Amino acid sequence: MPAADLILAGAQVRTLDPARPAASAVALHDGTITAVGEAADVRDWRGPGTEVLDLHGAHLVPGLVDAHSHPVWGLDMATGTDLSGVTDLAGLRAALAGAERIDGWVVGHGLDHNAFEGRPVHHDLVAEVLGGTPAFLRLYDGHSALANAAALAAARVTGPRAFAQHAEVVCDASGRPTGHLVEHAAMDLVADVMPRLSYAERRARLLELLSAMASTGLTGAHVMDGGDLDLVAAVAEETVLPVRLRFAPWCMPGADHDTLRELIELQGRGGRHWRVGGVKFFMDGTVEGGTAWLEHPDCHGQGTAAFWPDPHAYAEAVRTLHTAGVRTATHAIGDAAVRHVLDTVAALGPSGHGAHRIEHVETAPNELLPRFAELGVAASLQPPHTGYTRDDGTDEWSRRLGDDRAARAWRLRDLREAGATLALGSDWPIAHYDVRAVLATARRPKGAAAHRPGLTPLQALEGCTSHAAAAAGESEIAGRVAPGCRADLTALAVDPVHAPVDELADSPVALTVTGGHVVHRAPDGQTSTLRRVPG
Repeated sequence: MPAADLILAGAQVRTLDPARPAASAVALHDGTITAVGEAADVRDWRGPGTEVLDLHGAHLVPGLVDAHSHPVWGLDMATGTDLSGVTDLAGLRAALAGAERIDGWVVGHGLDHNAFEGRPVHHDLVAEVLGGTPAFLRLYDGHSALANAAALAAARVTGPRAFAQHAEVVCDASGRPTGHLVEHAAMDLVADVMPRLSYAERRARLLELLSAMASTGLTGAHVMDGGDLDLVAAVAEETVLPVRLRFAPWCMPGADHDTLRELIELQGRGGRHWRVGGVKFFMDGTVEGGTAWLEHPDCHGQGTAAFWPDPHAYAEAVRTLHTAGVRTATHAIGDAAVRHVLDTVAALGPSGHGAHRIEHVETAPNELLPRFAELGVAASLQPPHTGYTRDDGTDEWSRRLGDDRAARAWRLRDLREAGATLALGSDWPIAHYDVRAVLATARRPKGAAAHRPGLTPLQALEGCTSHAAAAAGESEIAGRVAPGCRADLTALAVDPVHAPVDELADSPVALTVTGGHVVHRAPDGQTSTLRRVPG
């Protein structure tokens, strides 16, 4: 065994490795864990250049991973005024009146559907405070936006449009756009003419964001889009990415053989702490936007169409990628969408087991749950999304679905008990990236999901470690503290399996290590759990 570059000693290590569940010291070399043991072993691991950090009792676990995030694409989505604190129309108007102008535009993000107080989304609701200033306001779900009349004019959007995918420029009875843009193709009409961040701004914000993510204990993220791979490659050559990024570029309706070939050729592209590994599909949109694919219409008579106008074409695209050895992840929120993805994987036969995953699964009937384990389809859920609903059913998500389907909200515990691989994430910028909040909310879901039991503390930890690794097909090299695994580690001041939910959510992060690089240390005075051992 080569001498260690870094030794973490004096820790309470929860390895999640059945061969050795606990330890007190870990040795790292060249980005890999080389040894796991006790204090007596440390001397044998040391060499002239070894750094030893005494964690003084901190709780060391496999590096925490956000299994669904958008840290590069989200830089644009999270630009401008943060509207996530707006709860009603009065608050929205006040926020827009004082909003910063970006190259003459008002740009906002994180706006909750519930802020419209049950009214249809319409630019008339904010016209008075904006005047002639163009405005583009992304709703929190990332699948819809409100553009005012000036923004629509700038984009030359004067009426309905036809799209190859399920998307809509919502119009009134006379055919005039209301400003409500539903799904990516419709939003892009205006987004393409908006001000954009410069390269320098994007680079700086990416590093700032990833560093902030690492400060919460994150060592990795499954990136559910293609991002800007050239930007990531350039930054990764210049410095160490604090968070390991695994990209799954989108495959959208209308994809032909050339498009699929390009996606196949992208697989494996990467550098230090980043690579392309998978493809992302959309089978539907969102409940609040009326675009979740449901087996029965929602209360507005919507939700009966798939994102792919021809669902069979989706299945054929998945089969083509699967045959080429490409893993897929499919956004499926409604029950019909989840069922179709499971049927698609079932049609692949035994070779499909363990190679595909479904994102979100916000409402699913009992009979679908066992199929996840039977087919080896991983379920990827985002517990913080439950915070956009209310336990009394008065939120837009619950009203759209009705009592029966809302009662199936985010079935985290049910999926685990049915034997499914369950990976957890935030979907940043849809919800905050703080992985401690992901763990805490998985144990204590909010809103419409608050009536059902959350995950056990160990199940929640597995969702951001071993189960996240399994969902990415990386169980051999990630998700455990074991020799041969990646040197991705998180040290918390509290034990994530025994600490109460509130303590876990606020726990100081003593140390974050990504690929053997210390990417976050607790500031002096914040915690007493970290000190360097003299050589």
